[in-house]
Amino acid sequence: MSVLKFFLFILLAYIFLCGLIYLLQEKLIFYPEKLRKNYQFEFSGVFEELNIPMRNGVLLNGVLFKSDSSRGLIFYLHGNAGSLRGWGEIAELYTTMDYDLFMPDYRGYGKSEGRIQSEEQFFEDMQLAYDHMKQLYPEDQIVILGYSIGTGAATKLASTNHPRLLILQAPFYSLIDLKNRYFPIIPGFLLKYKFETHKYIQDCPMPIVIFHGDKDEIIYYGSSLKLKELIKETDKLITLHGQYHNGISVNMQYREELNKILAE
Repeated sequence: MSVLKFFLFILLAYIFLCGLIYLLQEKLIFYPEKLRKNYQFEFSGVFEELNIPMRNGVLLNGVLFKSDSSRGLIFYLHGNAGSLRGWGEIAELYTTMDYDLFMPDYRGYGKSEGRIQSEEQFFEDMQLAYDHMKQLYPEDQIVILGYSIGTGAATKLASTNHPRLLILQAPFYSLIDLKNRYFPIIPGFLLKYKFETHKYIQDCPMPIVIFHGDKDEIIYYGSSLKLKELIKETDKLITLHGQYHNGISVNMQYREELNKILAE
């Protein structure tokens, strides 16, 4: 094989790979666990299952966990894998701090219908779910909390609404930034999902608290250091020393700091 043919082969292979990445990126970003419609959640404490209609008739499934004496609502946007079946287990942490917690499953996750097709659709779904909860709770008693992939949508949501507080667990600067760090060979224009947290966060007037583990192996800790440069002086970045990406909710430092923040 001549040198020219070899480089042509590499170029065609690269173009083919880029095409696959563009077409399959939902499968590369989102890892849903699908549950049967008749699946019965078995959580401790009091909870209520909700099905919220989206604009095209798709029902988004979520669970509202109730505390014994509610001081407000945590609107929790979970990570990119699993479903409410597993994620709902963390609700007890927040209900014991006297907050109700609502957690929706994204399209195609758990018992939610449809599938994620665009960033705009993803954001609109979260806005409609948030609008539904605003009918049940005064907005000045709502805390938006996002974890991992949920931090992009949480920040976007906070930037266009008026919650009392925004809490981010292991946020990324943007998905483009994350791609550039781990996969610089892939052109940025291929990404349909940019989740530009760094832009949305500058439009958030409410207090912001960021938690990030300094040993995070998925979303590098420097993401939050860069976001810290963009937030208000009164906002906080709390470093969880020795913490990896998973397990933030059981981290004792996180629990202690969270309890103080929610008590304010």
